[in-house]
Amino acid sequence: MLRRKFRETGPDVVILIGITLLLTWTGAILHPHLPADMGYDIKPMPLYGLLVSVTSFSPLFSVIVACLLVLLIAILLVNLNTSAFFISERNFFPALIYILLSCYFPKFQILNPALPAAPFLILGLRKIIESYKVQGTAFSLFDAGLLISTGCLFYASLIWFGLLLIIGIAVLRTGSIKEIIISVLGLAAPLFIVYGFFYVSGKDMDSMMSAITYNLFTKDGKLTLQVLTLVVLIISGVTVLISVTQLLLAINSKKIKSRKTFIILLWAILIVGGAAFLSDPVSAEIHWFAAIPASYFLTHYFVFSRRKLIPEIMLVALFMLTAVVQVANLFQ
Repeated sequence: MLRRKFRETGPDVVILIGITLLLTWTGAILHPHLPADMGYDIKPMPLYGLLVSVTSFSPLFSVIVACLLVLLIAILLVNLNTSAFFISERNFFPALIYILLSCYFPKFQILNPALPAAPFLILGLRKIIESYKVQGTAFSLFDAGLLISTGCLFYASLIWFGLLLIIGIAVLRTGSIKEIIISVLGLAAPLFIVYGFFYVSGKDMDSMMSAITYNLFTKDGKLTLQVLTLVVLIISGVTVLISVTQLLLAINSKKIKSRKTFIILLWAILIVGGAAFLSDPVSAEIHWFAAIPASYFLTHYFVFSRRKLIPEIMLVALFMLTAVVQVANLFQ
């Protein structure tokens, strides 16, 4: 019943998703915290530092901005499938699932650099997918690099997702050297412009460059997980693994563009895993990125699974896991 309801596209479904967003952010809004509480204001990247300077006068306003960013990400997730149509059914499942999955770390429900960077990752993915079957040189790959690099000015570790440009060329295109070059130029352009402006305006470039080094290599991102959070992550991880397994079993029967899009999304979640395990500065804020491909995998499962009971149980479980984490956080 729940799965059938959220497959609909009526305004009542939008309202239900909006209510879900508000409920999952109630704890953060009632007990707002500034980015400084998690150390996010230590050597911030340029655009994130600007955002913090605008919002840090009020903890509540800072959290509201973070919540609105989650809403923006949810809208972009739905819009990406609407434009690329790789799931072959228009619904609001990606938005709902993203909201549920992204709330497993309540203390990260504050304004943090990964949140404003996530929309740029989604827009970059869209540009990569748009390069499919483009005649001649796909200049949308330059746009993709531009978007991902702009996101890096909020969250430095987004630069690792620049690998998606090369992967996208390998999966969607014919492996043109020219397209690789324009992708790299797209990645370099925002960094060159911003730091060039700082240099010309007489900013302390040693301080600026040390912020990049700090956020990419030296920041201590170690995180101790509570037992409840670990259990929730294991259960949700199993649900995502089930959805990925179902996708892989059906992937050869899909249209070429859909198949290639899902392959890129699979690479995206592998990059998340690699960054989380191999990069010390990366902490639990990376879940804002991990939830993007995971939302599409679970959406595909809920839409195309022929079983009735198991998908319903899984969807209810996602709601319950989010509720348990949020309620437990209120009483801590």
